[in-house]
Amino acid sequence: MTVKGTILSVEDLQALTESLSLQWFQKPFLHDAVYNSRLQTTGGRYMLSDHSIQVNPRVEQIYGLEELAGVLKHELCHYHLHIEGKGYKHGDRDFKDLLLKTKSPRYCKPLKDRETSTRKIRIYICTNCGLQYNRKRRVDTKRFRCGKCHGSLKEA
Repeated sequence: MTVKGTILSVEDLQALTESLSLQWFQKPFLHDAVYNSRLQTTGGRYMLSDHSIQVNPRVEQIYGLEELAGVLKHELCHYHLHIEGKGYKHGDRDFKDLLLKTKSPRYCKPLKDRETSTRKIRIYICTNCGLQYNRKRRVDTKRFRCGKCHGSLKEA
């Protein structure tokens, strides 16, 4: 096993998933656990079609093995409940009960920076009445006009 900042091999990830399954659920994990670097905002996902578990490698890079184990336990809750034909979705009572029983996290810690708080606010002013518009996105001033007086807009 490795420390925060490095990534386990796929074989180590598989072994960790299998051991967590036996330790917390007393049931074997018989499918694949793999990394998926295309995941952006989620720590992991359980695939209903092939019963595999995909994990975002950034979870381990940013937060370390403890958070990775939490994500794996969460996905194992989905896995075991789905295999048993019970409620495996986030809102189902069976799922919530199993999360509590296995001390699994309900959510993953944030993997993206808060872009919205640092995003530039654009200010547009009506040339006719002086009304001010604050926008996160750019406004086409040739196409859009003031909503109050229909005057033209200019960026401040």
